[in-house]
Amino acid sequence: MNAQGAGQQPGARSRQQSRLLALLRDEGPMSRVALGERLELPRAKLAGELSRLVDTGLVEIGGPAASRGGRRSTLVHLADDLRFVAADVGATSVNVAITDGRCEVLASQSEDCEVRMGPAPVLGLVVELAGRVLDKAPGRLVGAGIGLPGPVSFRDGMPVAPPIMPGWDRYPVRDELAGIWGCPVTVDNDVNVMALGERHAGVARSLDDLIFVKVGTGIGCGIVLGGRVYRGVAGTAGDIGHIRLDDYGPACACGEVGCLEAYFGGGALARDALTLARSGRSAMLAEALENGGRLTAQDVGEAAVAGDFAAANLVREGGRRLGHVVASLVSFLNPGMVVIGGGVSRLGHPLLAEVRSSVYRRSLPLATGNLPIVLSELGELAGVTGAAWSATDRAFATN
Repeated sequence: MNAQGAGQQPGARSRQQSRLLALLRDEGPMSRVALGERLELPRAKLAGELSRLVDTGLVEIGGPAASRGGRRSTLVHLADDLRFVAADVGATSVNVAITDGRCEVLASQSEDCEVRMGPAPVLGLVVELAGRVLDKAPGRLVGAGIGLPGPVSFRDGMPVAPPIMPGWDRYPVRDELAGIWGCPVTVDNDVNVMALGERHAGVARSLDDLIFVKVGTGIGCGIVLGGRVYRGVAGTAGDIGHIRLDDYGPACACGEVGCLEAYFGGGALARDALTLARSGRSAMLAEALENGGRLTAQDVGEAAVAGDFAAANLVREGGRRLGHVVASLVSFLNPGMVVIGGGVSRLGHPLLAEVRSSVYRRSLPLATGNLPIVLSELGELAGVTGAAWSATDRAFATN
């Protein structure tokens, strides 16, 4: 991997330096005067902290700031050569990006990959893709973040008993990747990093309390409270895909029956679409099956938009069930926004309308009176953006 200076990890040496780095990441270049005011630091103290960060190569100073009267201040910004690897591992695909210190994606690449193949081939692909994208945007690798589609011990940097990830239980993902890349690595649940991505660069920008619901092959929920991801004691908070809706429902990948995911995950939609096609109840899905040899959630969405009644009914029923679960979350957590993302969210506004209808009908008016329920703004970049933000948070923390 072409990572200039990998292995030399400067990091912040004080709480003030950590706050300064985070401020430059979130707000962009700032004058010395503005930094001092925001951090409430006297000029001499700020100068000392900046000098140390310049020496470590994390910060650069250059260019005059806008005049506020008197002598012009200079702009302070994160070093241009800072690079972060951000990886979003899904059930059936891997997306890897390289970002700068402000979590702006500079280059990205994705490939189909079954997470069921196990950690060695999947992480091998992550490392390979990271090398490719870093070649497109070379710089100094100082941190990395990765999201995985299952319960994760954030503290230990490893998945714990993930239902759809055989062979991954307690695999030392963080330590293995840190050894390869020579930099700090954070490992989190994929929906948590998506929630972070939307909060810091998407439709939920700057909101401190929100719910991000991912509907893909699996279904999960990232919960942000007070500006921070709520993970629960063991890292399983937000695992709504395995909330049981029916004791006699379809079998789920987790080994139980009647889970939300078994009704409306990507696999469940493909299964029900196949039944409709083979039974003759959906001419459009039957045609899609004949042409493509298989059916996906995207086929269901296209048929529904084209006016196929059976496909549209699948979307309505799935959205209604998802809305029931989201309504309970809204009543319990009272968030400022609900964001729907993931591959199945490409079903678009018909799905969103069903979710909204269920939530507004079932939750208290006080909780929903000013509650936006919206589709993800970042789409496929939500995961890598959030993983990058998590990586910068770790890299800029006090050593």
